[in-house]
Amino acid sequence: SMTKKMAKPSDDKEKKSLEKKLKDVELCVPFVYGNIAFWLGKKATEFVSHKWTVYVRGATNEDLGVVIKRVVFQLHSSFNNPTRVVDSPPFELSESGWGEFEIAITLHFHSDVSDKPLHLFHHLKLYPEDEPGPSTKRPVVVESYDEIVISEPSESLFSRVQNHHAVIVPRLPPGFNLPPPAPAAGEDAVDGKKRGDTKDHPHAQWFTSFSEADELLKLAAARQQVQAQIARLRRQLSLIDGQRQLKP
Repeated sequence: SMTKKMAKPSDDKEKKSLEKKLKDVELCVPFVYGNIAFWLGKKATEFVSHKWTVYVRGATNEDLGVVIKRVVFQLHSSFNNPTRVVDSPPFELSESGWGEFEIAITLHFHSDVSDKPLHLFHHLKLYPEDEPGPSTKRPVVVESYDEIVISEPSESLFSRVQNHHAVIVPRLPPGFNLPPPAPAAGEDAVDGKKRGDTKDHPHAQWFTSFSEADELLKLAAARQQVQAQIARLRRQLSLIDGQRQLKP
């Protein structure tokens, strides 16, 4: 399934166990991971044919630093220092080369989100599937959509992310008061713009738009309701039919 259930943060530290958890509440953080690759055309050599970037981004390009603390990209062993650690957003890594290989991507979260990292795999793609051959005009973009689900967040985490664009937050019951949010590390604005916000990303024009994913989820939910309604009506009809047959 698309959703990865994440373990609740463990209560080994006393401070954490004192924090009030919000029962039956789930936070959802849609995100996208993948790569963009540019063919170098005439400048390509035997060993450097492409420039590429592998990344983890918000589904609509928001700053994921509110929940993700660091991302580790494990490259092919032929690269210098193949374990690359990105400690602040935007969580991306640019390299050049000639070959495709699997990249292990590990998301590490802030301690109030989860102490268990999330492991992902992305197959770096440099060459287009269908077109006659590589083009210098259009990069190759391969992306996957996924969601981080945080069950029973603490009140402080909830208040920290409740107005953040990257996080889908359920409505709390009316009259429920949350503590004021504590400032999060890495949330400092630079030139009035959040660090790690990829809305102005130089490659944003090529990114897949995943706002359709929301529409698909809504459609799926609506379809389920319709199916349930049809099943209910069928049951009622068969009852009426059955009663009609009983009458002499």
